[in-house]
Amino acid sequence: MSIENTLAIVKPDAVAAGSTGKIIDMIESNGFEIVALKKAHLTEAQAKGFYAVHSERPFFSSLISFMTSGPVVLMTLRGENAIVRWRDLMGPTDATQAGPDTVRGRFGTDIEKNASHGSDAVETAAVETSHFFSCFERIG
Repeated sequence: MSIENTLAIVKPDAVAAGSTGKIIDMIESNGFEIVALKKAHLTEAQAKGFYAVHSERPFFSSLISFMTSGPVVLMTLRGENAIVRWRDLMGPTDATQAGPDTVRGRFGTDIEKNASHGSDAVETAAVETSHFFSCFERIG
């Protein structure tokens, strides 16, 4: 097992619904350490930069509109196998397919408004956490 960092985003739908605290409670109850946290309202440029990997996909415009529609909560999580564990806790991308014990199952509504984001690999996590947090904003 290895200690990893991963990016977690509470998306605009969950922030607007007042679910941020409940999601953070799920994160901490599952043994993750939050080493950086902030609330932000992403600009179009920030969202496009972050989701550039999806720029050629048909859902890109909708994704950017959604992610800039309201504030998000950005976190760097740390723990053993944090990437896989956070993805398991989030549940499938399509919230309608997620179980009730997952973040997306409890707080998401569909494939886009799915309450949360998480990095999918060690390399991606390094890029994603650096996109939103400087080394001075992370503990440890």
